[in-house]
Amino acid sequence: MRFAISNPATLRAGSISWQLTQTFWVGGLWLLHFAVLPALPKAGLAPLLVAEVAALLSPLLVGFTACCALLQGVVLIQAEGVGSLWRDMRGQLLLTVQLLAASYLGVHYWLPEALRWLSFSYLLLALCGLLLVLQPVPGMGGRASEARH
Repeated sequence: MRFAISNPATLRAGSISWQLTQTFWVGGLWLLHFAVLPALPKAGLAPLLVAEVAALLSPLLVGFTACCALLQGVVLIQAEGVGSLWRDMRGQLLLTVQLLAASYLGVHYWLPEALRWLSFSYLLLALCGLLLVLQPVPGMGGRASEARH
């Protein structure tokens, strides 16, 4: 039984949505952690202010990441079918991102002093995003769609 949508216009809109949301959340995670936060002390901001900015922006970005990964999951289901969340590497990465984001936000809320865990979860989110960037866009000739034809 096939649940994937084969309408070319829907696949094109889905692939554009996939790429746009992926650019926002993966690029945002990497940009914040490796460009913005290291640049703030060099711009003359006090370390306490940099820590406050990181404590405010990181959870917001992780929540945004969870929303974007949810949207990407919907696009993946539309393009490849419901089972692609479990069988496909892209689906597995998206589920991992959802779990990591929930873990990060839960620990941030209930145990905000666990900075090592928060940093570890954040870097795992960024790594999952990087691995997801290397995967083909759903519906655009990836491995899963080639196996069906």
